[in-house]
Amino acid sequence: MKMTKLAGATLLTCMIMFSCKKEKDAQPCERTTTGISGSYKLRSLEYKMTPTSTPVDFMAFLDPCEKDDIIQLKTNGTWIYTDAGSVCTPPGADNGTWTLSGNVITSDGLVSGTIQSYDCKILVVYTENVTVPGDRYIQTLVKQ
Repeated sequence: MKMTKLAGATLLTCMIMFSCKKEKDAQPCERTTTGISGSYKLRSLEYKMTPTSTPVDFMAFLDPCEKDDIIQLKTNGTWIYTDAGSVCTPPGADNGTWTLSGNVITSDGLVSGTIQSYDCKILVVYTENVTVPGDRYIQTLVKQ
């Protein structure tokens, strides 16, 4: 009987010890060049003519082959646009430079504007006063 209790206690102890996984240390979600850099896919692109107007979905105007492309923001201040997945004809590819100053991304490419939100996975950037005063383009990018 003692042997059964000892075996049961040992089994229970082993189950507890091996079932607990050490959690990875959470990486801080920083709005820095290093924190934001990575590969992204465009999830949504919206346009609002005024702050109260209904957003227009600009993703509907993109070709299907453009909706799966990857934008890579590199830590060295360069970006690469890759025609991934379904390749367009002719294929699209581009590159350039980007910087981050406070909450503003400045680029000679597709991702520019003020960071509305960033949670280490989803980056939302907006640009105002592009076509008419008070309008806003909003890009939502998902880190791959």
